[in-house]
Amino acid sequence: MNSNTLRFLKVAIAVLSLWPATAQTQPWPGKPIRLIVPFPAGGGVDYIGRIVGKGLADRLGQQVVIDNRPGASGIIAVEVLKASAPDGYTIAAVSAGPLVINPHIFAKLPYDSLRDLTHIANMSTFPYLLVTHPSLPVKNVKELIALARARPGEIAYSSPGTGNGQHLATALFASLAKVQLLHIPYKGTAPSVVAVVSGESQLTHSSIPSILPHVRARRVRALGVATAQRIPSLPEFPTVAEAGLPGFEASGWAGMVGPANMPGDIVQRLNKAIVDTLKQKDVIHRMLSDGALPTPSSPEEFAAYMKAELKKWGEVVKMANVKAE
Repeated sequence: MNSNTLRFLKVAIAVLSLWPATAQTQPWPGKPIRLIVPFPAGGGVDYIGRIVGKGLADRLGQQVVIDNRPGASGIIAVEVLKASAPDGYTIAAVSAGPLVINPHIFAKLPYDSLRDLTHIANMSTFPYLLVTHPSLPVKNVKELIALARARPGEIAYSSPGTGNGQHLATALFASLAKVQLLHIPYKGTAPSVVAVVSGESQLTHSSIPSILPHVRARRVRALGVATAQRIPSLPEFPTVAEAGLPGFEASGWAGMVGPANMPGDIVQRLNKAIVDTLKQKDVIHRMLSDGALPTPSSPEEFAAYMKAELKKWGEVVKMANVKAE
């Protein structure tokens, strides 16, 4: 072996030895990001997930692919997320149902909402709107309560699944109103909305972005929002409390999470991109017009909020005596 050949081999070995390090230090994100949504397209969480997903794509320079994984009250989607690599390429837009209600109604869950996830940011609050099918002979909350008392267990309500926030909102309504309603769970907000629009169920609590077009088209009748005060952008809707059930209040939310042990720098970049998106004037206007309230937060604030929500909804589950179906 001559000196030129030996020199060439040494250079080749040196270059090859650098290859793994080069691959490992490739800037993030270097490929598309998967954004899991635990519900079908068309629901409130899907709505905010797509808004934020576009913002992430614009700010991070990579495609964000929405992956709808409905079913089992969000458990399927959270399992998929938990099993994913914590490299920032798989994240999820989640809601209260899978993360803070499921732990109180299912004896065993394949995940822990605090330990098995990385909390990236809160994104939005979704006030619920109580609506009925026009065939139900009621025009306000007081009439609904009176009819439900006269027909115990006969009036059916739809929800996006057992343990979902909208299920629990209606269970809480029934508990406070001292009425019996029949629960029909569906696989997501969109099918739940279709059920009440078609008359398959008689009422539902729905996120406003999902149901508002049907209210405006008079396919369903709005009785009230489940907030403490009227929503400024939709002042025509009274609160359920002022319309006939004092003390009633229930809202959903959407936040972004990833698998446990995500690198801190990636979490911070995702958080900044989410917060920047939710502070854009056009995004704020669009969300408020549709009845969604932007609530951007830091990872630490979102983790603290999650702990508080676990406690709050645990008390509501106990009071309303909600059981897994």
